[in-house]
Amino acid sequence: MIKLYAYPRSRSTRVVWMLEEIGVDYEFIKIELLQGAGQAEAYLKIHADGKVPAIDDDGFVLTESAAIMSYLGDKYSACNLLPEPKTQDRARYDEWCFFVLTELEQPLWTVGKHTFVLPEEKRVPEILDVAHWEFLKACNVLEKRLQGKEYALGDSFSAVDILVAHTLRWAHGFGVPSGSALLDAYREKMSARPAFERVMAKESEAS
Repeated sequence: MIKLYAYPRSRSTRVVWMLEEIGVDYEFIKIELLQGAGQAEAYLKIHADGKVPAIDDDGFVLTESAAIMSYLGDKYSACNLLPEPKTQDRARYDEWCFFVLTELEQPLWTVGKHTFVLPEEKRVPEILDVAHWEFLKACNVLEKRLQGKEYALGDSFSAVDILVAHTLRWAHGFGVPSGSALLDAYREKMSARPAFERVMAKESEAS
């Protein structure tokens, strides 16, 4: 059984969502980050940064949420959440993932770090306006890419939709507006999936 090292309402939520969409059994192991458990010697052997998520799949340990999602999608290919390797569709999937991680998510992480993650003496409040501006700029690009589409890759739900919708939910939770009715509607539609409802139940149980 896959062991998932996670913390509710973090990047590990993406992996929980992926696992619930696939329908595979897994063990949710909560790492008490706020109590310093991420820096415990035993956990640092699993994840050198002391962060979440991480998985242990029968001895194979993997970190980084998007990498884990790609691994799971390829391993459980019957779920049809990832395009076939070595195809143009797969290249498009990779393009989407890199956009989400480098353009859409990063301004939000800047907001998070300079609002509550970093020690107070390391926070730079002046950077928040720039981060909000960067996020809105990325949302404008995202809106154009989603225009006329039901899902990111076209006609069917994929792992990309998990990445995009989760990041938009993260922004909503941070109080960072997308500035787009289209993106807000997309976020809510993806969040209404039965698998995501199970994610919320799983994380609520772990909280």
